Amino acid sequence: MKATIIGAGNIGLALAAGLVESETCKPNDITLTRRNIKSLADWQKKGFKAEADNKKAIANADTIFVCVLPQQLNEVLETIKNDIDTKNQLIVSVVTGAHTSVFKEIIGEKSRIIRAMPNTAMKVRESMTCLSSSNATQKDINMVQALFNTMGQSIIIEESMMSAATALCACGIAFFLRTIRAASQGGVEIGFHAEEAVRIAAQTALGAAKLLTENKSHPEQEIDKVTSPKGCTIAGLNEMEHQGLSSAMIKGIKLSSNIANNLYKAS
Repeated sequence: MKATIIGAGNIGLALAAGLVESETCKPNDITLTRRNIKSLADWQKKGFKAEADNKKAIANADTIFVCVLPQQLNEVLETIKNDIDTKNQLIVSVVTGAHTSVFKEIIGEKSRIIRAMPNTAMKVRESMTCLSSSNATQKDINMVQALFNTMGQSIIIEESMMSAATALCACGIAFFLRTIRAASQGGVEIGFHAEEAVRIAAQTALGAAKLLTENKSHPEQEIDKVTSPKGCTIAGLNEMEHQGLSSAMIKGIKLSSNIANNLYKAS
C-alpha cells in the first residue's frame, strides 16, 4: 500500500512507524508532509519521502492519513479536494472533533473515511485507539484496525462516541499521568526519594492496568482483593473518596468530552 501522511507531527510520525512495523508499507511507500520538510531529514534518511505540497503528496496514495490540527483542516481539504479520487483513495482522519460530514461536505459524499482517536502511548505500543467509519469497506476497516493494533489495542465505536473517546482515550493519558504524579508526591511525603517514588508509582499503575486487561475483571473486584477489614488500603481509599478523587476524575472527563466536541466548530 502507498500512503500519504498529511501533517507529520508526533501522531503522524508514529503512524508512519506503525505502517512499517505492521508491514502494511515499506518506508519508500510513505510520503510525509510538513510545511518545513527540513525537520523530516532523519526520516528521509530511513527511506521515507517528504513533500511540502499536499496536492503532490497524495497523487499516488492508496490511503491518506490526515493528522493536522482542527483549525488547519478546512484549508488542507480545500487544497486537495480536486485531487482526491474518492473511489480509490481511503481517508483516515485523526483530527479531533471533525465529523466525517466535514470531509463529505468538502471532498464529496462518496468519500471513504475512517476516524481514529489514538493516544501518545503509540510510541511504546500501548495506545488505546477508537475507530469509527463512514462509507469504508470492511477491508478498509480491517486494514486500519490491524495498523493500530501494532501500536496497542483498538476498538470500533459509533462516530457519535468519538468526542467521548477523545476525553477517555486521548486526554485520558494525561489524567492517568497526573494521578501517577500525585501518587509519587505522596510517596515523597512518606519518605521515598522522588525518582524512587515515580518508579514505584508508575510500575504499580502498570500492574493495576494489566490486572484488568489480562483478567478481564472489574476494578472493584481487584480492589476487594487488597482491602481487608480495618486495613490501611481501605482507610486510604476512603480518605481519597472523601476528598473527591472519583468525582474530580468524572467531572474532568465530562468537561474534556464537551470541549472536544466543539474543537472543530471553534476553529
